[in-house]
Amino acid sequence: MAKKKILVLNGPNLGHIGKRQPEVYGSETMEDLGKILDGLMGEKASEIELEYYQSNSEGALIDRLEKAREDKVSGVAFNAGAYTHTSLAIADCLAWIGVPCVEVHISNIWARTDQPLRQQSLMGASCIGVIAGFGIMSYAMAVQALLDHISSQEE
Repeated sequence: MAKKKILVLNGPNLGHIGKRQPEVYGSETMEDLGKILDGLMGEKASEIELEYYQSNSEGALIDRLEKAREDKVSGVAFNAGAYTHTSLAIADCLAWIGVPCVEVHISNIWARTDQPLRQQSLMGASCIGVIAGFGIMSYAMAVQALLDHISSQEE
């Protein structure tokens, strides 16, 4: 069976996961994700090929999403950071590229009552689901959800 290529896409200020505000975002890094997936998925982890991309630039994230479509990426686990709440351009891109996407958040955005803007998502309507609040495990859960979704579409 061919491996499913999953793009783990991170937006602004997420290049330092594990170091940036560990009290909010935890201390695990993107380098830990592979080990977490192995533990969570066991042998099924060998069915995926992860590609990582991070940019602080909205345009670069859109370019990478469009390239994911061209490259026939199987799915995207996407933490757009603050662009989740503000970027119509990213939402528009997700709406047309036709690549299954899971919106990912390290923190629980709905619990951030001090910043109500963070409780809304412009891109969520174009995603197959949202996973939030589980630290780096949110990415692992998103990858697993993508694989389940992709498998159900192939049946």
